[in-house]
Amino acid sequence: MIKFFRLAWLSFCAAVCFSVPVAWGQTVLHTEPSQFSPVVVYENLGERCMTFGSVQALGRQTCFAIEDPKKMVFNYTRMMMASLFVQPDPKRVLIIGLGGGTLPMALGELLPNAKIDSVELDPAVVNVASRFFGYKVSDRQTVSLMDGRAYVEQAVREGRKYDLVMLDAFDITYIPQHLMTREFLQQIKKLLSPNGLLAANTFSSSDLYRQESATYSDVFGRYFNLRANNRVIFAVNGRLPEAPTVRARAETWRAAFQPYDIDIDTTLSLFTVQSDPADPALVLTDSAMKK
Repeated sequence: MIKFFRLAWLSFCAAVCFSVPVAWGQTVLHTEPSQFSPVVVYENLGERCMTFGSVQALGRQTCFAIEDPKKMVFNYTRMMMASLFVQPDPKRVLIIGLGGGTLPMALGELLPNAKIDSVELDPAVVNVASRFFGYKVSDRQTVSLMDGRAYVEQAVREGRKYDLVMLDAFDITYIPQHLMTREFLQQIKKLLSPNGLLAANTFSSSDLYRQESATYSDVFGRYFNLRANNRVIFAVNGRLPEAPTVRARAETWRAAFQPYDIDIDTTLSLFTVQSDPADPALVLTDSAMKK
């Protein structure tokens, strides 16, 4: 989900309150003005989606099936939900990057005793998520309008702890640099409770794949690596659970995951353990990223 530091849109785009047919059968429902770029909602082939800039822009940030809203359209969201195989009962959850609210809403339904805090930089995204994708703020479901790293650093200073942190924030090209470095991951680790889990959505074909791997290894050691269209990293503030434990926990979610179209066996087959050499030449740091 592309969230942070999107390129400014040079021409003002007024919100539209009617449907506009466009190429390839998409119907634009709404365009939300933003200081970064317009947030566009459209429908196509039975799905409602959110994208940035225009309906022709590459990439979709959020989609749901109109006739089956719980069904997860994107493979990466199904992989991210497999975090519950590693951390099965998180009481405090932090999600960096809101999009349409797919992950916080699903976790809110599946974890009735959890408090879920989301962080989103763009107020326009929150407006669209609430109006068109069913996201609602409540006592258990909060959203903060600020940069993800600033939120993490403030939470660390305040001594807060999270059992599960989901990192799902992208800029116009990839994950913002300040959310990729050793220093940022060290702050995340401080934020995690003992055996707390960081679930990070990344690209499986990123030019920085080796550097990302080395950076996660430098901070967390061994981690779970899941690859399909995207790459999802599960890094634990402690020891990784063994394979039989992960399988047993996954089985407890089999029935509950069915409405979301998450196949337990397929998802388990994606789990691999990765431990890359923490080569100092590869580790991403704040100072190196600023050059």
